[in-house]
Amino acid sequence: MEDDVNASASFIDLSKLADRETWAKFAPRLHIDDQGVLDGAKGIDLDVTRSPLLKDQIRTEGYIHESGIDWGVDLALMVDTVKALSAANLPPVFAFVYDEFWIPFRRLAPMFKLLLGDYAMLPDMWVWDVNPKENGTGWSAHRDKGHVTLAPDRSPNSVTTWIPLTNASPLNSCIYVLPATLDPTYGTEKDHEWRIDLPSIRALPARPGDVMIWTQALLHWGSRSSARADENRVSMAIEFQKSGIRPFREPLFDPKAPLSFETRIALISSQIQQYRHMHASPAYEAVVQSLARAIESKRTGK
Repeated sequence: MEDDVNASASFIDLSKLADRETWAKFAPRLHIDDQGVLDGAKGIDLDVTRSPLLKDQIRTEGYIHESGIDWGVDLALMVDTVKALSAANLPPVFAFVYDEFWIPFRRLAPMFKLLLGDYAMLPDMWVWDVNPKENGTGWSAHRDKGHVTLAPDRSPNSVTTWIPLTNASPLNSCIYVLPATLDPTYGTEKDHEWRIDLPSIRALPARPGDVMIWTQALLHWGSRSSARADENRVSMAIEFQKSGIRPFREPLFDPKAPLSFETRIALISSQIQQYRHMHASPAYEAVVQSLARAIESKRTGK
């Protein structure tokens, strides 16, 4: 791993978080804004006979869970990179500096087209490194944006797409959901009032090559991990919405257009600030402040 990812915390100079060279050295086998790499991310093959089933399942249960997808990327290297970020006390969302972390979402274009029609990427994303040895946990129970994101027939106008890069089990914080069919406040103006019948909770273990896509009204969370787990739960998520309707958050991005390094850094900075209530950490606060100064320095040339 030493040749693939520089995991030394001392290597990271917080004043240089906005420098491309910092990240090129951190994970030299990964790519940054390489058009050739991104252009190679072809869409997955969808079984057209299953398309009606997938659309009906997300409309009725609030989520779909697909397996056996070849993402066309080195998942082990990506996992090592996320762990190296954690070792450097950096939010794992910095992984989105690298092209490889965008490729699986590009490959899912046919799925997004099926569920949303023409679609755009929301400025909402994260990467998790849940460490069972540190009593780690995923995010607590929440709905991403709630009932306002559903069409009248309960089909989604926006979705969250969650991809595990390692095995995700009940021991290392897999995703749990309250299926829409078993959630009395799902899709209603009272969806902030959770009434959970405990036997209705559904655990969703997952493996590399899986993807979960859920409506932004679905109640979901990551469990508290156990020290008996034999690996971290490393995963990533990005949100998307239907085009041609009011943005649920701005700015929207063209999912087919590559994001420049500078845009990625600015977007990552906004994510750390946006989700600070989910990951309160003195180390992360120092990163927020240093990154803001670095971006401003790049902008002004001072």
